[in-house]
Amino acid sequence: MTREEALALMQAHTPSASLRRHMLNVEAAMRWYARHWDEDEDLYGVTGLLHDFDYEAHPDEHPSWGVAYLREHTSLPAEVLDAILGHAAYTGVPRETRLAKTLFAVDELTGLVQAAALIRPDRDVRGVEIGSLTKRFKTRSFAAGVNREEVEQGARELGVELSTHLANVLRALQEAADS
Repeated sequence: MTREEALALMQAHTPSASLRRHMLNVEAAMRWYARHWDEDEDLYGVTGLLHDFDYEAHPDEHPSWGVAYLREHTSLPAEVLDAILGHAAYTGVPRETRLAKTLFAVDELTGLVQAAALIRPDRDVRGVEIGSLTKRFKTRSFAAGVNREEVEQGARELGVELSTHLANVLRALQEAADS
């Protein structure tokens, strides 16, 4: 599946601008990590773009509904489908591949980075500094919906120090800000 096809599918199923932005942010972080590890950037990007495409229409069946749809209507590899299932801890699907571990690790964290950008006067992620992001991560009342335990677990599963992971995802979103 090409990025354009994945983007069209995501947009067709996701009316909310904020959820679309989230999936674009996850895509950017996934692509950054793929380049970092010399993995398939397009595979990582498509996984990030589609991981929540079913959430608005099927919140009680997410991500199982989406994976069933993708299985029936696309030729995405099992690795992508398993990663999408595994990003939701409640599915019980183990995260065995680097792709799955990366999706889980960046999903919640992109929300924190986005929130840190939105409180800036210019609302620009490029002005967020790592020290500020780290402080906001430790302040549980800031972006309270971000599950810090999952962010920490994700960094551990990736084998990346939490501080490095915060910096990596911030850098990924800053580099993608123009697009």
